[in-house]
Amino acid sequence: MADHATPIHPPASGSWRDRWQNFRIRLIADPTFQRFAAGFPPTRWIARRKGRALFDLCAGFVYSQILVAFVRLRVAEHLAGGPRPVAALARDLSLDADALERLLRASTALGLTRRCGEGVYGLADLGAALLGNAGVAEMIEHHAALYADLADPTALLRGGSGERALEHYWGYATAEAASGLSGDRVAAYSELMAASVPMVAEDVLDAHPLDGRRLLMDVGGGSGRFVAAALHRHPGLHAVVADLPSVAELARDRFAAEGLEGRAQVAGLDFHRDPLPVGADVATLIRVCFDHDDARVARLLGQVRAALAPGGRLLLAEVMTDAERPEPIGDAYFGFYLLAMGRGRCRSVEKLRDMLRKAGFRAVREVPTRRPMLARLLTAEV
Repeated sequence: MADHATPIHPPASGSWRDRWQNFRIRLIADPTFQRFAAGFPPTRWIARRKGRALFDLCAGFVYSQILVAFVRLRVAEHLAGGPRPVAALARDLSLDADALERLLRASTALGLTRRCGEGVYGLADLGAALLGNAGVAEMIEHHAALYADLADPTALLRGGSGERALEHYWGYATAEAASGLSGDRVAAYSELMAASVPMVAEDVLDAHPLDGRRLLMDVGGGSGRFVAAALHRHPGLHAVVADLPSVAELARDRFAAEGLEGRAQVAGLDFHRDPLPVGADVATLIRVCFDHDDARVARLLGQVRAALAPGGRLLLAEVMTDAERPEPIGDAYFGFYLLAMGRGRCRSVEKLRDMLRKAGFRAVREVPTRRPMLARLLTAEV
């Protein structure tokens, strides 16, 4: 803590709540009060909890790098069969036993592993959860690019200079002619998206089954993972993936490999420049809108509405924020991730509802999903 409190001046006017909050902030910022609160029994637990929370913010990068090491070394996979001695695990991982125990003690502190006796460790709940979610592990590995862009966060906020790692990785986000991106430029992010889509697809299709629908158009559908999930679940459904030409080819390969080529088509296009295929009675935007700025999203929503058949429905699913209460996933994590990526932003349900109505959609409503932290779902009618 600083030796001297930074002066905080009360507002000249305001509600009693504003005045109380300002008094409270001045009190908390006072080093003398901090020392008192840390020792006074009725406030000691609060002071310690807040101090721990502040330290966790400071140490967050170290925690994340422990997680990277845990994933890259495939510790969860090596412990999937049950607890193991450090010495045996160290031989499998080609690590010094002391270094591995340091990692295992750290991962135990973070809830990934648990100590099962002297020199023996097994999986804890968070480590076991990683085994069932390849998309999370892929994202953790991918974070190296994000960390590079966040090395100087103030430069990022000021616009920085030169191409950022995420801006290059997600080439379509800032490219003026995205349809010309090569297969090499789209392969990495398409693979990452394919790994992370399954849980979102399950949640969206559980929340809003496509029974009775004839033709699905998945706009920005990448390598076709969502469409494949929908077609396997609904045998009478047909679908088209509309995405960049080089990405659409990946979807074509997936459909052929899964025996879906008779029911699934691809349309290689840039939906910022080219018209969408017409006639679908249901369209999906799965984690697409938050990649782009408001002007592009507004145009895209207008295009989707124009392409849908009369009586058609749009399903829009992605991470959304709360308009009144900023929260860690949408505002902190995705707020800075999308800033580094280029033009995108997480939007509130209210903001997206307003954009959908301005694009001509009606009956906009939110449908609860199983895991809203992964994606919330809005539906809208033509």
